[in-house]
Amino acid sequence: SGAVCLLSGALSRSHSPARTRQLRSPPPFLPAGKSRPAPPLPALLPDHLSPLASATNLVLDADIALIGLAVMGQNLILNMNDHGFVVCAFNRTVSKVDDFLANEAKGTKVIGAHSLEEMVSKLKKPRRIILLVKAGSAVDDFINKLVPLLETGDIIIDGGNSEYRDTTRRCKELLKKGLLFVGSGVSGGEEGARYGPSLMPGGSKEAWPHIKTIFQSIAAKVGSGEPCCDWVGEEGAGHFVKMVHNGIEYGDMQLICEAYHLMKDVVGMDHDEMSQVFEEWNKTELDSFLIEITANILKFKDKDGKYLLPKIRDSAGQKGTGKWTAISALEYGVPVTLIGEAVFARCLSSLKDERVQASKLLNGPKLTQFSGNKKAFLEDIRKALYASKIISYAQGFMLLRQAAKEFGWTLNYGGIALMWRGGCIIRSVFLGKIKDAFDRNPELQNLLLDDFFKTAVEKCQDSWRHVISTGVQRGIPMPCFTTALSFYDGYRHEVLPANLIQAQRDYFGAHTYELLSKPGVFIHTNWTGHGGNVSSSAYNV
Repeated sequence: SGAVCLLSGALSRSHSPARTRQLRSPPPFLPAGKSRPAPPLPALLPDHLSPLASATNLVLDADIALIGLAVMGQNLILNMNDHGFVVCAFNRTVSKVDDFLANEAKGTKVIGAHSLEEMVSKLKKPRRIILLVKAGSAVDDFINKLVPLLETGDIIIDGGNSEYRDTTRRCKELLKKGLLFVGSGVSGGEEGARYGPSLMPGGSKEAWPHIKTIFQSIAAKVGSGEPCCDWVGEEGAGHFVKMVHNGIEYGDMQLICEAYHLMKDVVGMDHDEMSQVFEEWNKTELDSFLIEITANILKFKDKDGKYLLPKIRDSAGQKGTGKWTAISALEYGVPVTLIGEAVFARCLSSLKDERVQASKLLNGPKLTQFSGNKKAFLEDIRKALYASKIISYAQGFMLLRQAAKEFGWTLNYGGIALMWRGGCIIRSVFLGKIKDAFDRNPELQNLLLDDFFKTAVEKCQDSWRHVISTGVQRGIPMPCFTTALSFYDGYRHEVLPANLIQAQRDYFGAHTYELLSKPGVFIHTNWTGHGGNVSSSAYNV
């Protein structure tokens, strides 16, 4: 086994877990009902990644260092240790290093450092250092402290949720100093970090051969053992892909919430019934971690024997990556409408006090007892959820494709789907179908144009429309269901009413228009006879 040298940031240890944590669902990479296998013995590794000798008191140079000893950092270190790598740990609060080694890492080969200088001195060359600290200035601060201590070819890896443009900037700045920089998305939460996350590295490609063995060893595995980790692309590509992953996660969660809302307030189901439905759905195309935990949440009871979910304040928080995805979509002109609506739904939920007041003043349809075919309507909801989910992923991959064009990145879309297949929050069987689609056509413009997804949406279409019309008549907010259908209808229309918008723009702003018969030729019309004949070329949206 290997020793681990950790560079840890200010991180707190988790003590007595709450009952809800003790009963949480299995992690996304471990199917329910299956026991966790023992960590595999180290495979044959390159010389620079050789495991430690068997003597426990023998300390060789560390394969990699990690800075930041919060739960994610600690678990990632223990994961690397399990796979035979020597890790060195460091934390800005040095006492946390000693605390970690004396407790969570006790009995392992993990080693610690009390200074950056000591940490660097314990690393094999080229040195590999993972930063798991708060995104933003903290990352730059550590980089600035590390640069004078490193040599040409050494590698710094940012494993936090950094903004992709920051990663691109850091790549360029460090390259000038002879250093390699990797921005890697890490998904899967605490359990993923410990037993197998989804890893999305991008940046200086020259670094990949030196970190590939470590990353692919500790990543989640799917199928016949394929790692949920591969090289994503240049500069900030890894963090951009992680950002889109998080945006899709927002969409998936909101879609599930809308299905739950329909079950609860239209069909009138109790928590056990709803839990059973989600359990059944998890045996279909919707098989996923989020569907699985939803079933568990719905049936979970508090210490008083009552369901916990109704007691939770209906105000959803957010850390910003969903918002970043929506902003990027606007910036690059990609209609990622579902993720945008998912972000706005959380914003609306946060207006709890205003909504309480509005509920007393604003009228809507009266909720009456459901009199339809319950089983058939639940199947309609399932199909509406599946169709909307397809739209969300289609939009997400549209954004990835546009970003690749903007920045000159070479992205493997099927590989990205595989990276998300296990170990991460959005893991699902569904992602295997996306990989298949890009395997069939690597240049696929939109998932909706693939035969499998085209057919899947067509089979769901009647149910999708029925659910939305029923929900609207009952006054149920369904921002993601409805925007998904609107996108589908807009995308399949050869002719949209945007010709009127363009005429309006030319009328009041002389912004010109093209004729169908003369594409590429921009024309201005003097609509009133009072304006000028000069067109505007300075403003275009």
